[in-house]
Amino acid sequence: MKTDTSPARFASGACAFIKTRYYARMSRILTRLVVTAFALILVAEFVPGIEVDSVLTALIAAFILGIMNAIIRPILVILTLPITLLTLGLFIFVINAFLFWGVASFLDGFTVSGFWPAFFGSLIVSIVSALVNKKIDD
Repeated sequence: MKTDTSPARFASGACAFIKTRYYARMSRILTRLVVTAFALILVAEFVPGIEVDSVLTALIAAFILGIMNAIIRPILVILTLPITLLTLGLFIFVINAFLFWGVASFLDGFTVSGFWPAFFGSLIVSIVSALVNKKIDD
């Protein structure tokens, strides 16, 4: 029995491998987006001062929050590094709260009425998202 060792066979196998990894990564990103949206809805139920009008609004807010956490948060962490070191890292919670509050200012249907609801909301969203994402990744 002769095996096929042509370059086309290896190229198609590599292409299939890349597609599989791409789809797995995209499904992981979409799952995290849905988990964050679920956490936002959960926070809206339990934290007074936070309101989410619909599931679509929660999904959009989760998307914007993810973009802000990926782009703006690292810049803010670097700029506020001295105060973060002085507070032993606790200032990161303040940064998260302001980003959470900032998402509400961009989006109609997602309302945060002040700093403390934003603080507790961002804390709960972070905890719920981390726990559920850890379960999903395992």
